[in-house]
Amino acid sequence: QVQLVESGGGLVQAGGSLRLSCAVSGRPFSSYAMGWFRQAPGKEREFVAAISRSGGSTYTADSVKGRFTISRDNAKNTVYLQMNSLKSEDTAVYYCAAGNSYARIKENYGMDYWGKGTLVTVSS
Repeated sequence: QVQLVESGGGLVQAGGSLRLSCAVSGRPFSSYAMGWFRQAPGKEREFVAAISRSGGSTYTADSVKGRFTISRDNAKNTVYLQMNSLKSEDTAVYYCAAGNSYARIKENYGMDYWGKGTLVTVSS
């Protein structure tokens, strides 16, 4: 069984930064492509970013491009989401997910495992 645990959320002012972490356990971390997603109150889940198994390929949604960066450390079994220049519309619960296909995660499907999420609140 694969477990994903997000951390790093919190309250931040608009324009500020946060770094989310997602620690993965249970199976070899490097065998999974990873993604970050978010869900704001009253809205559907939204794809944010994806990263390939090696970390050599990344993809971010247009809504966060240039502000958010996904990365991973396979030695630490952890994937990160660096969020800069935060806006009030970035307020959401952020989830990490693991899957077998980077291409599928980019298209917002094919996620096999999910974390429970971490809340990010951006005050204006």
